[in-house]
Amino acid sequence: MSKPEATLANEKEACFHCQQPVPAGFSLHVEVLGHARPMCCYGCHSVATTIVEQGLTHFYKYRETKPGELPLIPEELANLEDDLVRYDDPDIQREFVAANANIQTATLAIEGMTCAACAWLIERQLHHLNGVKKVVVNASTERVQVSWDAESTRLSQVLRAIHQVGYKALPFQQADLEASYDRKRRGYIRRLGVAGIASMQTMMVAFGLYFDDIDDTTRLYFWWVSLLFTAPVIVYSCQPFFANAIRALKARTLNMDVPVALAMVIAFIASFYATVTDTGDVYYECVTMFAFFLLAGRFLEMQARHKAVANAANLMKLIPAIAERQTTDGWEQVMVKYLETGDVIRVRPGDTIPVDGELLDANAWCDEALLTGESRPVAKSQFETLYAGSINQDHPITLRIVATRQDTLLAGIIALQDSALEAKPKFVRFADVVSRYFVAATLIISTLTLVSWYFIDPSKAFWVTLAVLVATCPCALSLAAPTAMSGAISRLNRAGILMKQSALLESLPKIKTLCVDKTGTLTKGKFSIIRSQYNSDHEELLLMKIAAGLESYSEHPLARPFQRLAKAADVTNARNIPGSGISGVVDGTEYRIGSLSFIKQWHPEFKNALAPANVFLASKDKILAEWQVDDEIRDDAEETIAWYKSRGVEVIMLTGDSNLRAHTLAQQLGITDIRAQLKPEDKLKAVRKLQEISPVLMVGDGLNDGPVLAAANGSVTFSSGSDLAKSSSDVVILTGKLAGLRRLYETSLLTRNVIRQNFTWAIGYNLVILPLAVTGQVGPLWAMLGMSMSSLIVMTNSLRLMRNAR
Repeated sequence: MSKPEATLANEKEACFHCQQPVPAGFSLHVEVLGHARPMCCYGCHSVATTIVEQGLTHFYKYRETKPGELPLIPEELANLEDDLVRYDDPDIQREFVAANANIQTATLAIEGMTCAACAWLIERQLHHLNGVKKVVVNASTERVQVSWDAESTRLSQVLRAIHQVGYKALPFQQADLEASYDRKRRGYIRRLGVAGIASMQTMMVAFGLYFDDIDDTTRLYFWWVSLLFTAPVIVYSCQPFFANAIRALKARTLNMDVPVALAMVIAFIASFYATVTDTGDVYYECVTMFAFFLLAGRFLEMQARHKAVANAANLMKLIPAIAERQTTDGWEQVMVKYLETGDVIRVRPGDTIPVDGELLDANAWCDEALLTGESRPVAKSQFETLYAGSINQDHPITLRIVATRQDTLLAGIIALQDSALEAKPKFVRFADVVSRYFVAATLIISTLTLVSWYFIDPSKAFWVTLAVLVATCPCALSLAAPTAMSGAISRLNRAGILMKQSALLESLPKIKTLCVDKTGTLTKGKFSIIRSQYNSDHEELLLMKIAAGLESYSEHPLARPFQRLAKAADVTNARNIPGSGISGVVDGTEYRIGSLSFIKQWHPEFKNALAPANVFLASKDKILAEWQVDDEIRDDAEETIAWYKSRGVEVIMLTGDSNLRAHTLAQQLGITDIRAQLKPEDKLKAVRKLQEISPVLMVGDGLNDGPVLAAANGSVTFSSGSDLAKSSSDVVILTGKLAGLRRLYETSLLTRNVIRQNFTWAIGYNLVILPLAVTGQVGPLWAMLGMSMSSLIVMTNSLRLMRNAR
């Protein structure tokens, strides 16, 4: 008895997979080698299904069946299982998995994904997995962001589920991006080279065949030469199209490679049959040219995708691999990936800071252009946080690490951009659905065309049907929205604006009401000295030192600007009078600094010369200085508010501050609708009432703004805002400039226009080319050129969003 026959023996009594008895009354089967095979349990059913789906049925045909030695998993699957289980190691996961309680999130790189149908298939597969909470797949970046419950499932199970539908998935790490891109690029170039050489040769032969005086022997010789050049194109160059089409059909769905593969296979088989039988016509030049143009389009598409997503990904490449860590024996060099929270490191001038850390030195100057787009160095004080990716500009500094790897601000920025790229606004989902139905419609129309032309002119039926399949390939339609979104998000990212929800780009042009918080939004959120006036009888620097010395004993927010004003004078007998000010003795003279009422206790007749002054310095003899200390208005606040009003957007101030301060600021900025002294619930009620009239964009940064930011149709905050504000908002502006709101609005308008142009072109092209192809007015060669040019036009139009990003 042969091995296959031995394996199949007693299949009614034994499990086909493990050969154990099938329990009485248990009925579960898997189709293997053309027959329904019984299974004894759900475990065997799952493994057998995986073996079939992975194309490893030879395992059943040739496995040994000695007692006690029956293999239960093919060697290929065993090796794959070992590779995947490695990613469940917590130490390995620290490099690419972000954890929040039991919910873990990772970004995976997918190989073999080419279009929206692939993305849909992967998303559907993962949603069926127990414990998976969120799945967002983006065909443009070839990545999937997945969140799962660590108690219910493991990362290896997620990876295995993706492998089961025919795609290769591995944890995405920024450092691997270039290597992956170079590998794909070289593969495309090789396939393009084979198709390009073959198309030139087959076209040259085709021109020779156009002459009527060629004898049958020469014609047949030319056919065999063309076959010789076309075979490598079908076997090698077209392999990605066939693999994607087979994968889609196995999953009982359609993607754009189904009609492409069908057209190529039919044309090649018909030509091969004609060559072997010496009858009919051949289409070798059509096959090779089609492959060349389609590969060229895919290559350009890959380059466009890479350009759109590489900007943020390349940020991680700028992080140094080695850092200097403090030990009990001094300083040692260590790999950055081995640094831990609490370690103390040293960063030399000109070096890039590798982690987020608390400054231990008195001061530092950092270039944060990588993070915020701000070209000027930023001053940092002791105990302030310095971020990974910043460049130390001055002297050597020491930091105590507060965040490493995936927890740094830089990693968060990249994760935010990836989330935005992977999110699907309505017009992207529309494109996904339309492209799938369009493929089905193309196949139906092609079938009807073949049948119709068979009765009209059988000799042209195949030729016309081939042209229909080629001309209506929905490549441009599938690219219309994703390429534009990738370009827009990259544009904003380079301008220091992070999109958390890319759907805002779709809804922002519809916004008619802009609600802005006051403190930290229209103002900088920190007190500074706006105006000052000093007694001419005293040296200004001396008065500054006295003020700094006195205010060093206060923790009031108004005291902080004075603490940075100058080197503090030595103060004795300091007394802090809450609600009034500070008194103390400097060089034998008693001074007071504080409110007007506090100073009037010494000088009851005093009237301040600087009208808006609210902090005063005095001795018992005279008034020495007056200062106006207030929350400074953002430099671009007035211009931004005026610009939004010019667009017909109503601007409303929602603040918890006093009526007087709110109206004073609003008057300077030209805001007429002011709603002050609001509690968080009052702000929420105000926004919801406004939403009954029109969509609302909310801008805020405080802890009390979290609820209203979450409730608004669109929300924006700043990197300096509270954690709750940043988690509740759709957009984070890293530059701290209100002008980012204008950039955001302008980009949303441009993106909407580009997507509309792309859809108009893609749909318009197909509406024009389809009747021409069906009626035989356009041949396969011109159909190929039109399809390729259509995709190229869409990609080029989308790449306009990448220009002038600053």
